[in-house]
Amino acid sequence: MIAHEIRPRRLLRLAPMLIAVTLTFLLPACGGGTTATATAGSAGDRSSVPVVDATDLFSDQGPMFDSNPEPAPDSAVTLTLRAAHNNVTSASIVYYDVATGATTWLSMRNISTDPTGQFDYWQGTISNVGGLELRYWFQINDGTATVWYNQAGVSLTEPTATNADNFFIIPGFTTPDWMKNGVGYEIFVDRFYDGDPSTNIFTDEYSYGGCETEQHSWTSGYTSVVANQGSACNSEVFFGGDLVGIQDTLSYIKQTLGANILYLTPIFESPTNHGYDTANYYEVSPEFGTNADLENLIAAIHSSSNGPEGYIILDGVFNHTGDTNCWFGKYTYWNETCNVVGAYQSQSSPYYDYYTFQSWPTEYSDFLGVCGTSNSGICSMPKLNYGSTGSPVREQIYGSSTSVMQTYLEPPYSIDGWRLDSAQYIDANGNGGSDATNHQIMQQMRAAVTAINPNAEILGEYWGDASAWLDDGTEWDSAMNYNGFTNPVSEWICGVDEMDNSNSIDTSQFAAWMWDTRADLPWNVQEVMTNELGAQDTPRFAQRCAWTDGWGTYLGLFMQFTYVGTPMIYYGDEYGMMGGADPDNRRTFDWADATTANPGVALTPKLIGIRREYAAMRTGSFIPLVPDITGDLYGTSGIYAFARVDQNHRLVVVLNNTSSTQTVEIPVWLAGDGVGSTVTDLISGTQYTVADSGGRGYVDVTVQGHYGAILEQ
Repeated sequence: MIAHEIRPRRLLRLAPMLIAVTLTFLLPACGGGTTATATAGSAGDRSSVPVVDATDLFSDQGPMFDSNPEPAPDSAVTLTLRAAHNNVTSASIVYYDVATGATTWLSMRNISTDPTGQFDYWQGTISNVGGLELRYWFQINDGTATVWYNQAGVSLTEPTATNADNFFIIPGFTTPDWMKNGVGYEIFVDRFYDGDPSTNIFTDEYSYGGCETEQHSWTSGYTSVVANQGSACNSEVFFGGDLVGIQDTLSYIKQTLGANILYLTPIFESPTNHGYDTANYYEVSPEFGTNADLENLIAAIHSSSNGPEGYIILDGVFNHTGDTNCWFGKYTYWNETCNVVGAYQSQSSPYYDYYTFQSWPTEYSDFLGVCGTSNSGICSMPKLNYGSTGSPVREQIYGSSTSVMQTYLEPPYSIDGWRLDSAQYIDANGNGGSDATNHQIMQQMRAAVTAINPNAEILGEYWGDASAWLDDGTEWDSAMNYNGFTNPVSEWICGVDEMDNSNSIDTSQFAAWMWDTRADLPWNVQEVMTNELGAQDTPRFAQRCAWTDGWGTYLGLFMQFTYVGTPMIYYGDEYGMMGGADPDNRRTFDWADATTANPGVALTPKLIGIRREYAAMRTGSFIPLVPDITGDLYGTSGIYAFARVDQNHRLVVVLNNTSSTQTVEIPVWLAGDGVGSTVTDLISGTQYTVADSGGRGYVDVTVQGHYGAILEQ
């Protein structure tokens, strides 16, 4: 669920390893103070030998550069830094113990030169990482001058020990490997497929919030939801999608597309089609089926007999309930199963402390405000009060063996993870959230979840920089990547933000934004951030790109399946489903388009297949190549290129965000491709020979407008 909040724009900075600069600066080299001149060189200017060649410097926490990115406590970690051949005389790892405040220097050794003769690899080992978080960065010397390197790239000044861009070591913190290696598919259940018409909600079956239910017979690709946009009753329009329907169509998801992680929007009992106002967390909403249907669907998803072994994430709406929930009890006539007195009915209710009343019963904390006041938010969603440790709400939601979260993690359901709706607002006493209480609750929630399933995914919803929940390994595994993917991709490709507000960025701004948001997070968190082009709260990606011939969809799909993180397809985005703001973004799935005759559907399994075949595309290092600096040798406006590499493969992704076919020069030497070697475009089949330019390898790649190429060696 979206809360429309002001989100600060990320500081846009150009990736320093890709900019040629010459500066005179005063820096103490390791061991003493020396006035030195340093040149951060680039491949576009090889006329003089640089002091420290910043272009060649690289490290991240991919498998080539970090021997143990998810270390157990007290284990060893070997770190590697790449530098230009014979360019560096010494290098050190500097690491900071967050708990003790101690900073340690560790000398590195030059251990090897790569087969192309371009790079030297420097290495050092932290023999015991201890049990608490470390942050590290590199110092690089040429004998007289010094530069520094952390996740933000090259700097002429040393990062502070608490710099947010320093690399992470978090002993004992792991994120699920199945998320790192999988592909997600998000389904808004009512609009996907009607597998059991007997469960459909009838027109005028009940009234809620002054609105009568409205039944629509299933119509594939139904678009007139837009007619209800702005209507207070659009949440009572039902189309019959259900859990049986999802199970009946798993072959499309798992076999035609190749996705293997299903994320379902809320499925628990609710008076609305969206379910973000839960009436009963322990029962599937009748229009979606039964708890037995849920068990059967999960078993089918987990099976490997109908496609790749799958996983399921359920939507946990734990910040608030619906006002029809028995705990609240405002509409007992609707929820006839209630056999308790709710908080709205009596101050003596055992559930009174589940909520926060300013003036009982009409003024209470709700989602985004206080119902009954000028600061009213959404009255139908009364906010839960988590109180202190051990409070009834904490026990009910996650703390006890019969709690909501534990019930579905355990057999017979055995779900694989929870997505936490509006997670930053969860707190005590009706506060705004995002405070110390919120983080305490999230830590307890993680402990409860991982005690049952250490490989379960905890996916938070947050629209800004989510690092406060992700930077120490004690709360979420990842977040929906609105800040580091959805929004910048939309502004770059479509010229609007994720909510369809006009805001266009050029390719250099886009490259800087992506670099900057990667630097916010630990590596294993980056690998499981969900990269969605859109979701249930945003206008459709194709709509934002003013889709006519699919151009935005194709380029978006290339980015989604090659970038760091877990791709998460919002149902229909693969074929370019249109739709404006909620509820128009929740149209019925058009099964006539769910065929490889649709170019987007045909491209999706091809990209997923490449991602599955090459581990480098899933967990390999991310090396920026072309950030689009006009006039630089690095390329043409609108071209964004990067490499994904590991010990076995080097893949170079080239994206063309212009309307015409471009032939562009790509510096594949930065990915480790040697002069004279051959690379193959896995999309078109075209082969290229790496050409020599000043002793470095380049490929002139031809890419269609609004399309991409993936070069493999």
